[in-house]
Amino acid sequence: MFPEYDVIVVGAGHAGCEAAAAAANLGSKTLLVTMNMQTIAQMSCNPAMGGIAKGQIVREIDALGGYSGVVTDKSMIQFRMLNRSKGPAMWSPRAQSDRMLFAATWREMLENTPNVDFYQDMVKSIIIKNGKACGVVTGLGHEIKAKSVVVTSGTFLNGVIHIGEKQFGGGRVAEKAATGITEQLIEYGFESDRLKTGTPPRVDGRSLDYSKMEEQKGDEEIVGFSYLDIAKLNPSKQRSCFITYTNFEVHEILKTGFDRSPMFQGRIEGVGPRYCPSIEDKINRFADRDRHQLFVEPEGWNTVEIYVNGFSTSLPEDVQVKALRTVPGFENCRIFRPGYAIEYDYFPPTQLKYSLETKLVEHLFFAGQVNGTTGYEEAACQGLMAGINAHQKAFGKEPVTLSRSDAYIGVLIDDLISKGTEEPYRMFTSRAEFRTLLRQDNADLRLTELSYNLGLASQERMDAVNTKKNQTAKVKSVLNELFLEPADINPYFEKIQSSLLGEKQKASKVVLRPNVSLNDLMQHCSTLAKALEGLSAEAIEQAEVQIKYERYIEKEKDIAQRMNQMESLLIPETFDYDRVAALSNEALQKFKKIKPRTLGQASRISGVNPSDVQILMVYMGR
Repeated sequence: MFPEYDVIVVGAGHAGCEAAAAAANLGSKTLLVTMNMQTIAQMSCNPAMGGIAKGQIVREIDALGGYSGVVTDKSMIQFRMLNRSKGPAMWSPRAQSDRMLFAATWREMLENTPNVDFYQDMVKSIIIKNGKACGVVTGLGHEIKAKSVVVTSGTFLNGVIHIGEKQFGGGRVAEKAATGITEQLIEYGFESDRLKTGTPPRVDGRSLDYSKMEEQKGDEEIVGFSYLDIAKLNPSKQRSCFITYTNFEVHEILKTGFDRSPMFQGRIEGVGPRYCPSIEDKINRFADRDRHQLFVEPEGWNTVEIYVNGFSTSLPEDVQVKALRTVPGFENCRIFRPGYAIEYDYFPPTQLKYSLETKLVEHLFFAGQVNGTTGYEEAACQGLMAGINAHQKAFGKEPVTLSRSDAYIGVLIDDLISKGTEEPYRMFTSRAEFRTLLRQDNADLRLTELSYNLGLASQERMDAVNTKKNQTAKVKSVLNELFLEPADINPYFEKIQSSLLGEKQKASKVVLRPNVSLNDLMQHCSTLAKALEGLSAEAIEQAEVQIKYERYIEKEKDIAQRMNQMESLLIPETFDYDRVAALSNEALQKFKKIKPRTLGQASRISGVNPSDVQILMVYMGR
């Protein structure tokens, strides 16, 4: 019934979709197995992509030839560039998406991708022979052969949903859980554990009073996520989000449900996301705060359904309703679906290699929440890398990995496999040492050539990168050669209260002033505007960033280069740590468990001291 595939992807969430697309676009005959063909790329939680650090990840996925950025640009209903008041290293794109359009666009793009086949069934086990994954067994009893298998099970592995004192199996509300894989892999020697996440109630937007809330409009300029030339949303047509707040009365009502809360009564064993706690967790942990912010987010163009971001809860339904109706603007709200918590199995990611292949079973890859992460973006980038490496493994090619100085994706994977996680992992800009290098505006300059040489990024993408490079160089050349006259520029300096020019000065030096923007300079200086005529806004912004932050960029490059020297010091896979007598007991245990690939990775393992790394380095030198 089934041919033999090069790659089988288990699960069609954000990780699974990116994995299938990447493997197929590299040339692998790929099968995407999902329990429900109607929920491919479902936005299970909030209808949004991007945000702080997450926006950088989506742009990196796009630069590498993934689909998430394209899908987001085609389905967005609002766009905002966050942190514009800070430096460019902190700028982070975020978009509200039409939930149904997002999923439909993803499915359409996958169906139009050669080499992708689909099958609706549950995978209950992995076929493992001689320590290698070579296919899957489905719930209907089909054995499907493949050279590589990627597991992207999301929250479905032995998923249990909690609403107050009610508890039932499920991977998402109204969808059954997946069983079999965890039990099989534990028998094979894998370690597994439980995590928890949650979601807020969805409400009828027609029942809300928006006059009592603060409107949050989208940006007037829509940059988007994809580096491809995709038609952007008309700024004037964006849907607004709104902000409201809980209050003392809301908190008191929520507390009445604590005695029936699965979280406080011990029915939930899994650890929840620290940075996205439930509303009951927030009022319990932050008892001194008399209010918490709620974001009222529309779910699409043609629906009245509203996502209440910030009100994730597993309290009983009656408490949810009563508390919500005490929130300003929600006095008469009607609930479509209650909030709930979900517990699920994951496999601590220290059991993985940098390629996301498992250490215990060759040709078996994990990506997404099965590795302990939370968030669409974190899942999608893992899926992309797992899909690439599943293809590479299937054809006997070298794995493709990204370092911490290459991409936020590299930071995420290194954090997971070196440090592990005991709570749902979320990406932040603070996790990256090289934020000035890893900006959202230069992901294409950093990553597209690598992907193009691999065979994933298209010629169109590579041409766009070369055009951007050439135009950026042209802008910098103009700024370094053009002198601005005081008479042309001083009226602008008077306006922004900057010291006036006494003599003509290079444009590049003027741009270095902290309160001067190149776009404003062009508007007030016709000579400069004419010199840069015909060059793209993207190249102009890129050149300005490179000029303004040149010293910081060069400093980070120097640190990254020194750090990468440690990454070049490889530790043999068969290295016997027991022979290094001077290692601390904790370092010895961690090294034996994680088996770091390089001295650089060894130095980042939690509990390992610099002295342990020095001892290891000296011993290896001998």
